[in-house]
Amino acid sequence: MGGTDDGSDVRSVKMVFVTVGTTCFDALVKAVDTQEVKEELFKKGYTHLLIQMGRGSFIPTKSAGGLGCLAVDYFTFSSSIADNLKSASLVISHAGSGSIFETLRLGKPLIVVVNEDLMDNHQSELAEELAERKHLYCAHPQALYSTIADMNVDALLPYPPGDAKPVAKLINRFLGFPDD
Repeated sequence: MGGTDDGSDVRSVKMVFVTVGTTCFDALVKAVDTQEVKEELFKKGYTHLLIQMGRGSFIPTKSAGGLGCLAVDYFTFSSSIADNLKSASLVISHAGSGSIFETLRLGKPLIVVVNEDLMDNHQSELAEELAERKHLYCAHPQALYSTIADMNVDALLPYPPGDAKPVAKLINRFLGFPDD
């Protein structure tokens, strides 16, 4: 990265934002709080890790960052995480469709971590389908490190926004409105 005359390493801020939504997903928070995950993120050029931990009881380790390690901070809830998503260089998220599509709409690289503790986990189907289409990476908490180590964010494909015009046209026809 950018060096200075005194040989020190100066990095621009590259934040990883982790969100668990409104639920308890301690398995994700614990996985991202491991030393190996934090070291791998730092090796990939990330400088800051911000964790939205929801209703979880596991408290991640804060760090000011510095020589060879990420700065780490956390919070439980916010009225909106839109600014966190916008400023992130990488998002690691639970498999909620709102979080997934908001992140993809912003064009941010995304790792979706499936909460295996949820009953009837239909969210994993969405994440796995979008991963198969190369719009995001999909992982389980115990495989987060290997997903980060193996990921190439440049290989992800942008998610094309949907076009509501055909659906609106069909509804208008059904209601008897003329075509425009």
